[in-house]
Amino acid sequence: MTFKICIIGAGSVGFTKKLVSDILCVAEFEEVEFALHDINAKNLDMVRQIVEKIVAVNGLKTRITATTDRREALKDARYIMNFVRIGGLEAFADDIRIPLKYGVDQCVGDTICAGGILYGQRGIAFMLELCADIKELAEKDALLLNYSNPMVMMTWAAIEYGGVNAVGLCHGVQNGHRQIARALKVPFEEVDIICSGINHQTWYLDIRHNGRQIGSQELIDALEAHPAYSQQEKVRIDVLKRFGYYSTESNGHLSEYLPWYRKRPEAINDWISLDGWIHGETGGYLRYSTENRNWFETDFPKFLEEAGTDLSTYERTDEHASWILEALETGRTYRGHFNVKNGGTITNLPEDCIIESTGFIDRFGINMVEGITLPDACQATCNVSVNVQRMSVKAAVTGDLMLLKQAVLHDPLVGAICTPDEVWQMVDEMVVAQAEWLPQYAGEIEGAKKRLENPTVATRDWEGAARKHVRTVEELRDEQAKATASEGHDLGTKVMG
Repeated sequence: MTFKICIIGAGSVGFTKKLVSDILCVAEFEEVEFALHDINAKNLDMVRQIVEKIVAVNGLKTRITATTDRREALKDARYIMNFVRIGGLEAFADDIRIPLKYGVDQCVGDTICAGGILYGQRGIAFMLELCADIKELAEKDALLLNYSNPMVMMTWAAIEYGGVNAVGLCHGVQNGHRQIARALKVPFEEVDIICSGINHQTWYLDIRHNGRQIGSQELIDALEAHPAYSQQEKVRIDVLKRFGYYSTESNGHLSEYLPWYRKRPEAINDWISLDGWIHGETGGYLRYSTENRNWFETDFPKFLEEAGTDLSTYERTDEHASWILEALETGRTYRGHFNVKNGGTITNLPEDCIIESTGFIDRFGINMVEGITLPDACQATCNVSVNVQRMSVKAAVTGDLMLLKQAVLHDPLVGAICTPDEVWQMVDEMVVAQAEWLPQYAGEIEGAKKRLENPTVATRDWEGAARKHVRTVEELRDEQAKATASEGHDLGTKVMG
């Protein structure tokens, strides 16, 4: 088979390498073309070298092109994968830093909450440009596979306002699925699930081990008996107890979507764990992303060397992209969980919203399992976020600053912490700080600057309830060496014993 796959934001080097390797595991795809695009020429060149090495070492006929010209990369593409983070880590730092001045402590800040909403404003401005180019340059009915967060807002904009064929993809369902199997102490392949909801607030509605249904109490007992999960997943376990259903998303993520767990600084540490960024650390994902970027730039030769692996020994991941392409091109059916426009698939969520739910893919496209009704508590939680997402998308498309402020005001965590005056000033401060990535608000920036000259509410210089410092590459190397030495000592002790 010969067709073109365009990767936008290919400078996300590790993720690009993973998805390209997955796709090349499909025998029929040996002769496809990957068109790599990024505005960062340095990262683009690094990923080009890595992907070309994978192709060369495995003797494939795959064609690789790399360009900073997005339109050239999109020309005649059948599939477009979007990985972009508009504003990079610089804007991401503001997504965390500015809300902290107003008492809003986020772990990730890329889905909803103040950071996620502003991230969406930056991303949607780009998404509409991308969709226009796709319609003009790509194959007719080309499929956009969106991996960029905020997943719901970006996919909503692409479908509703960009007018392209799009699906949003996330690995949260798979990660939680693996975790459940570990907690139950059974093989992953013996556990079946049905998940439904909205991205990052999807719920395991049915869990079965070899056909036997796992009740909520059995899952609670398993999670609380697990030495790590009992400490790392306190929010998820508490929600499970109160709702009767387990959330797909990590402890840190879930804690910032709800109004109950991060509203009082003195209580945040009661609900999180600091043994991993994803369990609730203040600005945890920003720290993790910064460390990874620094590490990669320093150790690129090592990553290039590792790219010379024979794909026959590579274990294809459960990221959706390669399986979707295989299903659409070969007809081999794939079952997964996809972000699509609801249209009645979930009966008690709005028809216009973007859901994440169970579906099947074959040559006929994405076929969602219809007629799912969420439990009342799950539906209520999702609906709050849907309303915030809808306002946020409309604000991003129209450049309506008042609507943007209203969206942030209605966010569950922000609303639990901030007064309306604080929200209005916080949003002004964020759009001024990020003005270069917010072209739709160009006419609002001067007014926001003037208002900030005479602030109406006090702010504070606060690092958050659970902030950790960004480790240097040297510190990371030292920690890795100590961990390796410790593992070797433990192994030696076990052998001698």
